[in-house]
Amino acid sequence: MSAPSLTNFIVKRPWLRRWMTPLANWYTDLAGYRKIGLRADDLIPEESEVVLKALKRLSPKESYDRVFRMRRAFQCSLSHQLLPKEQWTKPEEVRKFQRTVFRS
Repeated sequence: MSAPSLTNFIVKRPWLRRWMTPLANWYTDLAGYRKIGLRADDLIPEESEVVLKALKRLSPKESYDRVFRMRRAFQCSLSHQLLPKEQWTKPEEVRKFQRTVFRS
């Protein structure tokens, strides 16, 4: 069973969504995974059958890109360095990917 979510409540109220969006962006930046080139989807553990099934559905290019991001992030972690700012994962890239993947 998953934890309760306030997402539907917030999305249905435009004034609340406008107020929460900067806070959500700030929190995402604070998490730091974009600074080592990862997407939020890369942080999900691959232990459940649902995640493994979803990973099998990725295109070969998207699967390769995911492995590349994971290895690059691991290397950054070992060297205790962040990527240059132009290589950080941008929010626009993540939204574009989510629109294309979740549409099908």
